[in-house]
Amino acid sequence: MSPLPLSFSDQTLRQVRRAWRRYGILWLGAILVGLIAVLYAWLMDVGFGMFRSMQQSHFWLPLFITPAIGALCVWATRRYFPGAEGSGIPQVIATLEEDTSKRGQSLLSLKIMAGKIGISFVGILGGFTIGREGPTVQVGAVLMFNLRRLYPRASAALERRLILAGAAAGLSAAFNTPLAGIVFAIEELTRSFESRASGVVITVIIFAGAVALGLNGNYTYFGTMQIDSALTDMLALAVLVTGVLTGVAGGMFCWLLLNTKRWSPARVQHLRSSRPIAFGALCGLLVAVIGVIAGGATFGSGYVEAKGVLEGQQHLSVLYPFLKMASMVSSYLPGIPGGIFAPSLSIGAGFGNLLHQLFDHTSLPMLIALAMVGYLAAVTQSPITAFVIVMEMINGHALVISLMATALIASRVSRFFAPPLYDALSERYRVAANAAFVNVEKTEVKKLENELGK
Repeated sequence: MSPLPLSFSDQTLRQVRRAWRRYGILWLGAILVGLIAVLYAWLMDVGFGMFRSMQQSHFWLPLFITPAIGALCVWATRRYFPGAEGSGIPQVIATLEEDTSKRGQSLLSLKIMAGKIGISFVGILGGFTIGREGPTVQVGAVLMFNLRRLYPRASAALERRLILAGAAAGLSAAFNTPLAGIVFAIEELTRSFESRASGVVITVIIFAGAVALGLNGNYTYFGTMQIDSALTDMLALAVLVTGVLTGVAGGMFCWLLLNTKRWSPARVQHLRSSRPIAFGALCGLLVAVIGVIAGGATFGSGYVEAKGVLEGQQHLSVLYPFLKMASMVSSYLPGIPGGIFAPSLSIGAGFGNLLHQLFDHTSLPMLIALAMVGYLAAVTQSPITAFVIVMEMINGHALVISLMATALIASRVSRFFAPPLYDALSERYRVAANAAFVNVEKTEVKKLENELGK
């Protein structure tokens, strides 16, 4: 090997290494998050397009395909990818709050990421009511967490900042909502925000967003909403009614997910605990039946329906939000990897369409925007994140105050029914991890006692 040029001194090499560790690794991670987010979105669109084509040609096929895919997804998740179930946000919160290194190795591994993407793709092929935005949060956290290996000394504080930045960038790239990514990191993932973490989060969001924009172009998730005539004398009443209605609906959804033993029959509970694969097939059958009754409108994430009704190109039944909610619960209970952000926005759009029967002289797009932010805020109980996401998705800056008020009312009403959903679910991961640790300790003690006895 030829010697280095004299001008390329050791000091220069040290500066290059320092710059790589300070900036280069973050930029690399951000680019990866943006690329994977775009590819994942494309994959889910292709998968649902395949399902939709099949379903429209033969409306009865989901009655056979969806249960089979439900069983397959549950089997694969429990057998090969435990920790990939659900939206992924509870896993990220659980990792951030306690024992980042150890918890991250089990919940934020590259294997989990592969399972999350692969099984959710299979799930959307079956028409399950799942979104990609929550999983993208976990995928972003996985990518950034595993880049800790490139640092010579990866401390718990560094790992925490990487996870936080990756998760926030994942949400930002999924919705093309950079402000929402920052707010999400502050309000949902962590209740405080270190000054050193802020620069990391913003840097990663910028680069991940730039990659997504470069591949997708500059766009708003639901397009630009026209609100020239939306501000009417009934706006204050519409905000109040929408906030209460969506708060009750979102709170009930959280209650249903967190208290299954209180409302599901004993036989169903036994089936879920003793035969989870059969339970997955049963939930798939329920999703398929609801979808057939709704004429196919409840299948998938609901993005197409929400965008269509928001633009005035699609009509939704007044029963749509209730049927979609039932399909969403049936998709989430068996533990199929998939998010609830996009389906929640779709349900909110359905409630906005329903409220238009009451406020018939008020702009339909405005009511839909208010209901979307209300239902999302009720489900997540993160009102700031909800209104920033919706505001950026519809370019609705003229409705900021109304969106904020609706989100606040809905989140407060939701708390009468259930605690914050993601926090409650993340607590279950912490309890399960602690129980596993205790079992390991007991096993080690027994081994030691046996060896001493010999």
